[in-house]
Amino acid sequence: MMMTHFWFSIGCLLLRWVSETVGELRILFRIEASPYNDKMVLLIDTVSRNRIMIDDLRALAIFAKTVELGSFRAAAAKLGLSPSVISHHISRLEQQLGKTLLYRSTRRLSLTDDGKKLFNAAQSMLEAAERGLREITEASDEPSGNLILTLPAMFANSTLMDSIALFALRFSKVRLSIIFSDTAQELIRDGIDLAIRIGGLKDSALKCRRLFDMPRTLVATQAVFDSKPMPKHPEQLRDWDWIGVQMRPYHKVLIHSTGEEVKVDFQPRITVDSLDAVRRLTLAGVGLSTPPTFMIENDLQQGRLIEVLPDWEIESLGVYAVWPGNATRTSLSHRLIEFLTNETQLML
Repeated sequence: MMMTHFWFSIGCLLLRWVSETVGELRILFRIEASPYNDKMVLLIDTVSRNRIMIDDLRALAIFAKTVELGSFRAAAAKLGLSPSVISHHISRLEQQLGKTLLYRSTRRLSLTDDGKKLFNAAQSMLEAAERGLREITEASDEPSGNLILTLPAMFANSTLMDSIALFALRFSKVRLSIIFSDTAQELIRDGIDLAIRIGGLKDSALKCRRLFDMPRTLVATQAVFDSKPMPKHPEQLRDWDWIGVQMRPYHKVLIHSTGEEVKVDFQPRITVDSLDAVRRLTLAGVGLSTPPTFMIENDLQQGRLIEVLPDWEIESLGVYAVWPGNATRTSLSHRLIEFLTNETQLML
């Protein structure tokens, strides 16, 4: 009897939550007791244009996980179900909606337009649920463990490090190992939890989130203009000496204050794999370059470098957090990503 009263209480609490959350719906319910296991089953029917049921939410979660992992078999292994059960839930969801959500073949799955809309909604639902659970558990469970992070060497002297330092101070039980490298590391092969990278994602086995945009400035020394007149338009820069970066394409996009865009292709005189080296070579008068603005602000203020074509702005680069696709949303990687995303000090 004690178990019966327990489940009855839980059912009433759930009913109250549903009534408060979906106040515009009329809730019809009944409590059924099982004489075999003393468990109570709460059956909820809602009268509205669409029927909202627990099974539907379960099917949505299965659908989202299947799309995320790319196959019924992978989703089945992840969720501890059989592929046939996965297929059943998705087929039932399609029948209920009267829409095709997935195109199936022996090798891959692809989303229909309706499937894409539902996947985005399902992801939002799951993220909201996980966020709520995480907020509750974070209040009582202090994160701990090891976190291996890699980022370009130039960020060692940026405000990004100030944000990482704040994270380390707030979560004192997390041990950070930071690798500074201008060469992209193999995250999965090298056992790295999180990378900060410039530019978009190329490896489909990884996930990413844009953290901020990094402004750049076209600069050179006065000595560069001793032999050439100051350019008036980006087209005049094609034959100039440039300092290239191995990780970046050999072209620049300049945007005028009027909105005009010009793409300038060039062949670098010197190519390096370090932005610190780019700055040093630019200061030596080797040629033009577009380092991140935060790296050369003092050089501009002191007159060691000159901004070229100040009415034209170099296209900013996106800075991304990148992590292995199988990392959970409660991992230390996600903790740091959320922290960096919310930090106002990321304005470089």
